[in-house]
Amino acid sequence: MTSLPEQPPGALSAEPDPPVKGGRRANGSDDLHGGFIRGALSRVLHAMPPPVLVLVAIVSIQVGAAFAVRLFPALGPNGTVFLRVLISALLLGLFWRPRFDRQLRAHAGLLLLLGLVIAGMNLCFYQAIARIPLGVAVTIEFIGPLALAVATSRRLPEFLWILLAAAGLVLLAPDIGGRLDPLGVAFALGGAVGWAGFVLVAKRAGRLFASGTGLPYGMAAAAVMLLPFGAEASLALVGAPFLLLGVLAVALLSTTIPWSLEFEALKRMPARSYGVLVTLEPATAVVVGILLLGETLTWATVLAVVCVTTAAVGVTLHDRKGRGG
Repeated sequence: MTSLPEQPPGALSAEPDPPVKGGRRANGSDDLHGGFIRGALSRVLHAMPPPVLVLVAIVSIQVGAAFAVRLFPALGPNGTVFLRVLISALLLGLFWRPRFDRQLRAHAGLLLLLGLVIAGMNLCFYQAIARIPLGVAVTIEFIGPLALAVATSRRLPEFLWILLAAAGLVLLAPDIGGRLDPLGVAFALGGAVGWAGFVLVAKRAGRLFASGTGLPYGMAAAAVMLLPFGAEASLALVGAPFLLLGVLAVALLSTTIPWSLEFEALKRMPARSYGVLVTLEPATAVVVGILLLGETLTWATVLAVVCVTTAAVGVTLHDRKGRGG
């Protein structure tokens, strides 16, 4: 437990920033207004059940990924992911206003590790969806959190839900090892490793940085790490305002909104429950493909959606029962 009284580990604090020497803030009403908004949003996020936060994040991520594919002809996968992470880091920094204090120096290594997994996971995923279908890439990438769920399970019902989810993943990815681009599959597997690492590192950072500043720090570190990969492609934004608006939309949908929600959720739910709940990622990618990319569903895909949805609901209800909720 943290030193914050009557709050779960890593809960966002709704208390205002302490006054500076003399009892006045430098920006007066601006800080008061910003502190009020941040505090109100913190209370709203804390009041929402973690599974709801994750579900909203899942939908946002898949819609953002579909939009990102449209940017590849102009920016490429590397340029798109760099600009997305950079804009997200700026937006999160403006909102949370993280401070460069002793806590930052004490945990700089952890934040650099968080930045590394963010950068690696996103770079691999965008390279994957440039080569293989979105739904298949998400399915392969999900191997990471699913493996984490298996590794942290201890009771038989948990293994049964995981097996049901795994059956759905098999149905969603019938072409793995066949017509799929091997390099695309390799990148998706790299994303799977990064996703599992993000679950573990973000949970630790969320507990250490109770004010919500861990994610902006991590995003900023990721943006710096991605700079060599996407700086040249960013020149395409010069004189292209609509392209910039597209990148901004992708940044909001794919990173800023969903990762803020997941970062809060991970502080209040077991990694195992998160790992199985996000089995909805492949199913959501299929639905997004139908609505935005004109893809069609087979009976095998329908059955896969049923499997992963049932597993997600089952693990959520089982987790609530185990906590007496």
